[in-house]
Amino acid sequence: MDRRAFLRASGSSGLALSVPATTAAARSSIEFPSREGYEPLGRIPITGAAEGVVGDDGETAYVAATTGFVTVDISDPAEPTLLAEERDIELEGGSLSGLLDVTVDGDRLVAAGPANPGFGGMGFRCYDVSDPADPVSTGALETGYHIHNCYLEGDLLFVAANTRGENRLVIFDVGGDEIERVGYWSLLEREPGWRDIYWLARYLHDVFVQDDLAYLPYWNAGTYLVDVSDPTEPEYVSHVAKTTLEEQRECRDPDAAVRGLPGNDHYAAVDETGDLMAVSREAWATGSGESDRPGGIDLYDVTDPGDPVHQGSIGAPRTDDESYRGGMWTTAHNFELRDGHLYSSWYRAGVKIHDVSDPTDPEQLAWWRDPEATGFWTARVVEPGDAFLATSTEAIPNASLEGALYTFPIEAGEQADPPSLRDPAGGTDGNGTDDGTTDSAETDGDATGAASTGDRTDGTDGGPNGTTETDRETTGTDGADSIPGFTGLSALVGGGVALEWLRRRDGNVQD
Repeated sequence: MDRRAFLRASGSSGLALSVPATTAAARSSIEFPSREGYEPLGRIPITGAAEGVVGDDGETAYVAATTGFVTVDISDPAEPTLLAEERDIELEGGSLSGLLDVTVDGDRLVAAGPANPGFGGMGFRCYDVSDPADPVSTGALETGYHIHNCYLEGDLLFVAANTRGENRLVIFDVGGDEIERVGYWSLLEREPGWRDIYWLARYLHDVFVQDDLAYLPYWNAGTYLVDVSDPTEPEYVSHVAKTTLEEQRECRDPDAAVRGLPGNDHYAAVDETGDLMAVSREAWATGSGESDRPGGIDLYDVTDPGDPVHQGSIGAPRTDDESYRGGMWTTAHNFELRDGHLYSSWYRAGVKIHDVSDPTDPEQLAWWRDPEATGFWTARVVEPGDAFLATSTEAIPNASLEGALYTFPIEAGEQADPPSLRDPAGGTDGNGTDDGTTDSAETDGDATGAASTGDRTDGTDGGPNGTTETDRETTGTDGADSIPGFTGLSALVGGGVALEWLRRRDGNVQD
């Protein structure tokens, strides 16, 4: 199918985003369908939808779907079409369920899980997706620990390997006939004091890799930049943090420590230049602490990776009940930085586009939400940059939502009659940044700041860990704790190919 272009110079929904001059000139004659307000281009339902990524061809989306993954043709973003559905993924230790993450590079895809302990087989399976309509398994590995997130870069797979006793980045070579573990990096070997902290409060939640640097959000320990140019001996570069080990030791409320600010480094990534880093902080109101609110996104200048400098912040939209159990989640989740713009997901608060070309003063360009039906997991740019996709999950406790993949135009605009985040069944909030709240000093949902906001950075070089310690992460001793920020995953796992979601949406799991 021919790709439709959706970037227009002007129209009822606002001015187009700025693009390089050569690109703008090439698209100046394209006609665009008229819209009365900013709205999705297309939608396709996906049972169990979680993380979604875009293939290198820019025409295929790959979506983790709890009990497997699906591939979707997005060559026409207005008409996404199902290509393949891979369910019932088998490992030697059992079926791979609770799968919330999928990673793709070139013709290789890796499906890893479970995202939380206690859901059958633990490990990952690799696929050849040179034909996205017919994924072919090329190998698998049992790890003995759950995998919440991972990242594929060439032949190397970077895995978040968490157990009660360790929180490691483990690196595998998946390019040969046999999958081989080549190295690891350990927060606890570099900073042993964190071993005294509840393991979920120092959880390695995700991993992003670009230009031989790994960006590792370690929840309350902060986001660590690690040099992986030699995957056999990763080296510490620097980190940013909103709280300290000493402050964490003083915290006596595990729920507040894991779900409340400060801390909660959830996802971190850089733009294509590697100069701008964003960190999302997934958090809820816990009834304690000064920062008792949903988490937002912080922006850092990492031109010098050894010395990150905080630039600005984007606050979360506000709602009445901001607790985890309340179900009206408006906290930041996954995102993408591209060409001076931030594409972000905020669960039931929808998706946004910000101009972050001046990271000290982010500017909101577009915001769309439908809190009665959607809880957005991620936002990813579709090549060549005319649209972006966002996946909506069903798995938010005490909510009734729809699993789906949406596509949106990359343009500035305002949603017509946006629904309220305070009363989703009726009323509108308008398109302001504070979601209709009255006390702007306390509840501004898009507040920004250019000054330091209490970040602690450490640019010293820790050197190679040089350890020869044998694996301890293969003990499988994770237990059944609820991973920080995770949704009601146990409600999403069923049996058979045509899987149905159980109606119970309040389990011991997370996003």
